[in-house]
Amino acid sequence: MLLTKEQQAILDGEKGETLAKVMKTLVMYGEAFEAEKLVPITSSYNHLVTSFGLKVMSPVYDLMQTLLDAGVASGQKFSVDPRPIDKNVPANLLQNLVFNKFMYTKQSFYEDQLEKLGLLNKNAFTCTCYMDEVGNRPKKGDVLSWAESSAVVYANSVLGARCNRNSGILDIMGSIVGYVPYFGLLTDEGRKATWVVRIATTKKPEAQLLGSAIGMKVMEDVPYVIGLDQWIGTELDDAACSYLKDFGAATASNGAVGLYHIDNLTPEAKELGQSLIVEGAKEYVIDDAELERVKANYPVIWKKPDAKAKLCFVGCPHLSLQQLKDWTVNIEAALQANGRKKITVPTVLTAAPTVLEAFGKTEYAARLQAIGVITSYICPLMYMNNPLCKKMPVITSSNKLRTYTSARYYTDAEILSTITGGSAK
Repeated sequence: MLLTKEQQAILDGEKGETLAKVMKTLVMYGEAFEAEKLVPITSSYNHLVTSFGLKVMSPVYDLMQTLLDAGVASGQKFSVDPRPIDKNVPANLLQNLVFNKFMYTKQSFYEDQLEKLGLLNKNAFTCTCYMDEVGNRPKKGDVLSWAESSAVVYANSVLGARCNRNSGILDIMGSIVGYVPYFGLLTDEGRKATWVVRIATTKKPEAQLLGSAIGMKVMEDVPYVIGLDQWIGTELDDAACSYLKDFGAATASNGAVGLYHIDNLTPEAKELGQSLIVEGAKEYVIDDAELERVKANYPVIWKKPDAKAKLCFVGCPHLSLQQLKDWTVNIEAALQANGRKKITVPTVLTAAPTVLEAFGKTEYAARLQAIGVITSYICPLMYMNNPLCKKMPVITSSNKLRTYTSARYYTDAEILSTITGGSAK
């Protein structure tokens, strides 16, 4: 790898042994992917994926303490993924015992380390750091050092920033030295599409379901999606961005997509069009039947497949402010249609702390609370990692949560029907 004089000096230990080890790690990472050089990080803020104080993650805490003891702070302030627990989220005594006495016993300690390293603020815990209310929104062309898969794919695709799907800890290391290896999605060639996905549905496809289908088909490749703009428009307004947030998270978790292009909509597709598609690209046509086939093949791993849902999570990734408002209106309307005043399944809508703060200042917050819905900043995935949750029939409209836990996937419409007294079947 070709290093600049400054980079070589850091590697040689001129700025201390700890920083030299950080640089060596990044160089080794880059060489593994045949990167020829390191390039500067240009974003204002970084984002870390490791937000949870699991007792078994002692190597992470040791590493963070080594950085702190050496006086090596992040070169950028950073946001971090959601907290794993919230006392307002339903949990029985045994679950709370497991959460607080066995699993997340280092949460406060770890958050103290994060603050000392450069945490943006005490509320900067969310997987959707790019929300306006959070303030960590990269600009087009910015080079990032992120690891959170749903944030990486959103930044690359919707914002036009440049970031590889880094692993946890490498995100903070890149931020510390201010460089990342130049390969993959940082390069023009790496951002070209090797798949053409044609949307041939008769109605607007469910974002999470469409993303799942594409992710499982293309895996880590870059898809160029044609025909979706007829359903979500050609402008990146709030509705389109919310759709792409959920769509992208599913492509990233059900596959390993780090970048997608939407014809006539996303920045690079608008700028370069179908010239982004490489010669000989594979093709995948998605119609109504294909989406039904994908959904029907999701495994049901509940102990009792016909069990009644005991908990519902909506918001993985975290919801936007408008999505919180929309869910409020839709739940109210469904309850009224079913002759009910409160939801029939305990339901948690999750969003960034600062988004929830903004939501709390609207009339919708009291209305949502009145019908029995809980709002939380929690990471549903980290909640569901409690081994006791495997015995608990949890439903969700998140394909990411379905993929990593025992939660069962339903579309937004099916979720709405179920939690208001209808049926998801």
